[in-house]
Amino acid sequence: MGKDGETEAEKAWGREKIMANLKRAAIYVRVSTAEQETDLQEHELKEYCERRGWSYVVYRDRGQSGVKNDRPALTAMTNDLRSRKIDVIVVWALDRLARSLKQLLSIAEECRAVGVDLVSLKQNVDTTLPAGRLTFQVLGAVAEFEREMLRERVKAGMAQARRSGKHVGRPARQRFHQTEIETMKLLRSQGMSVRKLATDFGTTQWMAARLTDSEPERMKIVQGSASS
Repeated sequence: MGKDGETEAEKAWGREKIMANLKRAAIYVRVSTAEQETDLQEHELKEYCERRGWSYVVYRDRGQSGVKNDRPALTAMTNDLRSRKIDVIVVWALDRLARSLKQLLSIAEECRAVGVDLVSLKQNVDTTLPAGRLTFQVLGAVAEFEREMLRERVKAGMAQARRSGKHVGRPARQRFHQTEIETMKLLRSQGMSVRKLATDFGTTQWMAARLTDSEPERMKIVQGSASS
């Protein structure tokens, strides 16, 4: 018991409450057409942040479809998230933030990785609270399940390709017979370009240059420009 009569637990709870009130919120709002307004979303979200004692910055995407990943305001908010400039993302509904489970899981995973909370008013999702943190854990488990399923599908596809006699992985390096190499060298000595050799023999300029003890023409151009 301290001098002021507070227990250590009460003091800790008080410090936690103060830290919670110092959160920097990113309010994200979106409408699908330029004719629509974000006022309704903003009004409710600002009131919510003010009740929680959070400072906030509003990120607005007007005329932006939810299926797009390159929304300007969303991109700006994501950059601030990665820079640790925000502590919590607040949205009116999850479909304002993402229109597919895959997209939502990606955003939730990034938030969780940098310790940023997520609040959605309409779905009552609030990861600043224990029940909301459970939601994040569930979303993370679903994301991991999706990744594992994708890995299994890739493995199964590669196994089936091998059974069918198809090459899996990088293309095998083309091998040339000695007579082909001699022919390439002869043509090169007669003035044929490395590029033409590569085209005619179905290989890369680098390989054609290597087999004929020449430099790739792109390298010659660079050296020529440097000496001029």
